[in-house]
Amino acid sequence: MSDSAESGGGYRVLARKYRPADFTSLIGQDAMVRTLGNAIARGALAHAWLLTGVRGVGKTSTARIIAKALNCIGADGQGGPTIEPCGVCEPCVAIAEGRHIDVVEMDAASNTGVDDVREIIEAVRYAAVSARFKIYIIDEVHMLSRNAFNALLKTLEEPPPHVKFIFATTEVQKLPVTVLSRCQRFDLRRIPAEKLAEHFAKVSEAEKAEADPEALALIARAAEGSVRDGLSILDQAIAHGHGKVDAQAVRDMLGLSDRGRVRELMAALLSGDAPGALALLRAQYDLGVNPDMVMQELLELTHAVTRAKVARGEDAAMSEAEREAIADWGARMGFPALHRLWQLLLKGLAEVQSAPVPIQAAEMALLRVIHASTMPDPGDLLKKLTEKGGDAPAAAAPAPAPEPAPEPAMLRAPDPVPLRRDPPKPETVAAPADFAGLVALFETRREPLLAHILHDEARLVRYAPPLLDIAVKGQRPDFAQQLMRSLQLWTGERWTVTLSDAEGQPTLREVEAAAREAEREAVLRDPTVRRLLEAFPNAELIEFGLDPDAPDISSDADTGIRSA
Repeated sequence: MSDSAESGGGYRVLARKYRPADFTSLIGQDAMVRTLGNAIARGALAHAWLLTGVRGVGKTSTARIIAKALNCIGADGQGGPTIEPCGVCEPCVAIAEGRHIDVVEMDAASNTGVDDVREIIEAVRYAAVSARFKIYIIDEVHMLSRNAFNALLKTLEEPPPHVKFIFATTEVQKLPVTVLSRCQRFDLRRIPAEKLAEHFAKVSEAEKAEADPEALALIARAAEGSVRDGLSILDQAIAHGHGKVDAQAVRDMLGLSDRGRVRELMAALLSGDAPGALALLRAQYDLGVNPDMVMQELLELTHAVTRAKVARGEDAAMSEAEREAIADWGARMGFPALHRLWQLLLKGLAEVQSAPVPIQAAEMALLRVIHASTMPDPGDLLKKLTEKGGDAPAAAAPAPAPEPAPEPAMLRAPDPVPLRRDPPKPETVAAPADFAGLVALFETRREPLLAHILHDEARLVRYAPPLLDIAVKGQRPDFAQQLMRSLQLWTGERWTVTLSDAEGQPTLREVEAAAREAEREAVLRDPTVRRLLEAFPNAELIEFGLDPDAPDISSDADTGIRSA
């Protein structure tokens, strides 16, 4: 399990001591190991690999194992590339100790410039000194500058046959697409908590330390899928307990609250016991547990109840008492109550993290949860209003008989909410006789945007209700569908609207403008107007109006003439 190549007289932390030395000791990455094994067996090796994933899942360790696998010569010195490097030949030992001349590890965080990459470009031209492949391992490759990436592209695309690149990064989204397209990518997964707990149990046994399963489960949760983080916590826990790792010591070390106390606090919240909830919170606070940690554990417990209600699975890391409590709450609480509880706790956590006095914010957040739990469920209120009609005056109803206090709404599965009635449909009208009437219909039905487009931009090709064929440019593809939906809703008929490429008639706006211009010309031809304009050569006709019933325009024209 440990990397036997590492040696030294001083103490080695567990994260280094139990660093995987081959693929068999690399936990949780079976898909990647199988892909690499098949590629090595077929001799179909990529020239560049990209390893990505969160911290501590084994990216750098995997890169070193790949370097061993490609350069291993076996114990007899006659072997070739293998998925099971021997670990005893000179290349394997030298790579494990970080001293092989043909395996170059580079930290991109401290070598970000184009000059650093130029050194690699110059060196790849030369053959490997003693290994089968010259391998460049670049850690945190996303830290390279843009110029460095550009300088590396050509070499990365067509490297010499004896050169392999292995990149590792925690932020793959920062890599240029041009680099991603030139690499074979492997996403290293977070290690599941149960696998981490099993791994930590083996490490504890190897270290001759007594470890409780519950304590290992707590460490696995705190590691959040990272083997290195978990081993660092386990190392600290072994030192904290002088060779013994128990759950309470781990909680004290990590500042975690007692999960049994958290369940008691959750029960107090759901039952509406405000004094009991505040007392339990203060007891945790007096023991040194941060209020935000209590809120996080309440959120975790709410999430566990919801997952158990959906998936009905069991978490191996939970105690029997915790499973029973979660099963009971899941059976008694509905999804609306669980979602409301999650939102309240989530808002409370944000307040606790930003408050000047966190314990006060935590108390107020818990009181808000309790207040919400004692309020009637919205589904019950809506059902009662629906049954009573919602309009009976309270004074007319007889005084109800006293009823026992209801169970808090958080613990009562809500009744199904009655479906809303559909809003009344608008009154249907007959199809307009002409296109102008159709545009007027859109105006009266308060669709100003569609009415504006039809009036100013649409050129009529054909109008035969329920058929509309228009030519209009620059509109969205769903413009015709919008017209069809509206017309079908208003007229009760299924319309066909077509956007044509034909020339079409002038728009209504152009027709109105032409009619207005014709009226203007008629006014200017009026003898009286002409005499006025001749008398005032600099005058300008700015406004006019015609009486359509007047027989003679000269006596009924209402004009406005302005002298310049």
